[in-house]
Amino acid sequence: MSTPKSHQVRHDLLEAARALIAERGWTAVSTRTLAHRAGVGPGLVHYHFPSLRALLNEAALTGMAQVIDQTLTDLPRTDPRQGLDHLLGKLHSYPPDDPATVLFTEAYLAATRDADLRRGITDLLQRLRTHLTAWLDDGHIADPENTAHVLAATADGLMLHRSLDPHLNADQVAPVLRRLLNPPPQEEQP
Repeated sequence: MSTPKSHQVRHDLLEAARALIAERGWTAVSTRTLAHRAGVGPGLVHYHFPSLRALLNEAALTGMAQVIDQTLTDLPRTDPRQGLDHLLGKLHSYPPDDPATVLFTEAYLAATRDADLRRGITDLLQRLRTHLTAWLDDGHIADPENTAHVLAATADGLMLHRSLDPHLNADQVAPVLRRLLNPPPQEEQP
């Protein structure tokens, strides 16, 4: 039976896992350090999750989903170019050392060795691309599905590259991406 205290412990474990992944790296998170950070006994980690790996995966995926959902929720529905500026501004608001930025980087790296995590991230990316495709289609952008794939990959790339090059910013890539969002030329009538 699930109780409010049980929900709180689970929540605390997920929050502690996200923080520790960002602070120490994926592979440095142990059951003991996680339980200590969450203020619970180590046995509760395995009571609430089938394994430490399952807990870390869920923590990463829910953290990544929060960032993606917040960005998509606030995406202007009017002009795709304004939406692009909004999207790039959101990305820029996550500096290279931000816990969310580090969480994305660590999760992507861990996903290269974990099929469950890779599937979870793939599902998140598909949700992002589906939303972007509909948004681009509403804005009458040519080839909205492929454009959405490029925008999603670019957003991920910017987040990952900023960890290595903190000077990389939205202003550098915005002109290039805006060209992707030019509506197709109208065919002239004979």
